[in-house]
Amino acid sequence: MRIGELARRTGTTTRALRYYEQQGLLTAVRGGNGYREYDPSAETLVRNIRTLLAAGLTSDDIRQISGCLTVDLAGEPPCDAAVKLYEQRLRTVEERMDTLADLRSRLQAELRALRSGPGLSA
Repeated sequence: MRIGELARRTGTTTRALRYYEQQGLLTAVRGGNGYREYDPSAETLVRNIRTLLAAGLTSDDIRQISGCLTVDLAGEPPCDAAVKLYEQRLRTVEERMDTLADLRSRLQAELRALRSGPGLSA
């Protein structure tokens, strides 16, 4: 199928599909006319890529589990590599949240101190 049809079937744009190709997530062959031609399995692949990107994973993350992307991630038994990647990214997010919560507390304390200083009203 051509790029426009794949975009329509997956609810994405041709620009996004080209980006996925540039990132090494999707491949196409060129027909004799120079047009990109995609295998029917590209539909599942693109849906999986979109799902993973929407979940906050990066192209680099997704490349790590490329072997898991040929089947519908939502409908199949979980791929071990995908589960491990999600766990790793979740730990990273939780660490960032802890760091931000700590920063928030320090900023709130500083702001309270500034507002309670001489001649300032809260």
